[in-house]
Amino acid sequence: MSLLDTRFPAVVLRVDRNPFHHGTLGAVRSLGRAGVEVHVVADAAESPVHRSRYVRRMHPPPHPGASADDIVAALRRVADHFTSPAVLVPMDDASAIAVARMRDALAPFYLLPAMPGALAERVADKAELAEVCASADVPHPVTLVPDSPERAAADVRRLGLPVVAKWSRPWLLPAGSGLRSTSLVRSEQQARELYLRTEEAGSRLLLQAYLPPGPDRDWFFHGYADRSGAVRAGGPGRKQLSWPRGAGLTAVGRWTPEPRVRELAERLTGELGYRGIFDLDFRRCGTTGRYHLLDFNPRPGAQFRLFADSAGLDVVRALHLDLTERPLPDGAPLAGRTFVVENYAPLAALRPARDGRELAWYARDDPDPGRAMWALWCRHVTGRLRQRLGAATAPPPAPAAPAAHLIPRAASPSLTDNEKASS
Repeated sequence: MSLLDTRFPAVVLRVDRNPFHHGTLGAVRSLGRAGVEVHVVADAAESPVHRSRYVRRMHPPPHPGASADDIVAALRRVADHFTSPAVLVPMDDASAIAVARMRDALAPFYLLPAMPGALAERVADKAELAEVCASADVPHPVTLVPDSPERAAADVRRLGLPVVAKWSRPWLLPAGSGLRSTSLVRSEQQARELYLRTEEAGSRLLLQAYLPPGPDRDWFFHGYADRSGAVRAGGPGRKQLSWPRGAGLTAVGRWTPEPRVRELAERLTGELGYRGIFDLDFRRCGTTGRYHLLDFNPRPGAQFRLFADSAGLDVVRALHLDLTERPLPDGAPLAGRTFVVENYAPLAALRPARDGRELAWYARDDPDPGRAMWALWCRHVTGRLRQRLGAATAPPPAPAAPAAHLIPRAASPSLTDNEKASS
């Protein structure tokens, strides 16, 4: 007998166009292995996910930047394939926020956590998150929201260089703009220039105190808040390697017990009345030892499969079980288990793993996505190398007289230590 109620299909939703989003594949495999019929609403043009044996059908996603109404319309078309409501699993912030906002319109066709529609947007908004942390007494880096270029420069002086700059709603950043959700500001002028791009970014600029990186300082917590508000499944983990190094997504993560991180996660979700899957990112201050919350993602983190316990429970399965009114098994945590994203940490994928390991792409029972990923990754890396070589050999452009009416633009900085991209 399956752990999950297989009478209820699942729909995995992702609006962004990242072909290397391994979390989507993790959700497909987790549900498919339990016998659930899995449909995927995501871009299939390049993604290896569509090669998985556990995908029943791929459906075209809403276009990037789609409105909540557009997302609902796409999901309504998918629901026409089912005779019973489906469990909906949003995999990115934009889709999670739209689904929460449009819960009433989706309720006849999908099973969804009973959470206030504005809460997902509130916790994902990095400006709102600072206020949420203050009200729940959860440590958070000092965050200022400038209202002018001059104020941005003054805030930099107040915080002290370097300063972390964030756009409060990164899911609104336009593709091709060169703007990053998070960057490291090293001068007052850079802060002024970033502020002048506020209208283009689509949300407010935040300036945040910089917490230096260091060994064992980057942590995350994945969990599922059930209908009673109790945090089930998941657990605390430590980022052992990130991509790029010292920043960005988790390339190697380890399930590491840390009661202080768990207590902060449970306190925050309890104060908010949060329901559903969540992914939190913390950085430990090297001076005080306190864990500061950096991000609250109202959806599964890409490495959620790290926290599959002895009963086979992870946050995605917990969602399906809870929404179909099945009991959640009490499995034992598998502390020491690791999760490795092979294309970002190939050597780590080859080393022995005494306490157990899961790879993001390769699986014995589902090998085709891993093979497709490597072919796609090789093309991706080759294309990037050609771009760099072309830029290095191109003749310098002729100097042009500056136009007084043009708004200055900040250079696109590299990923920084406090950035967490799709983790």
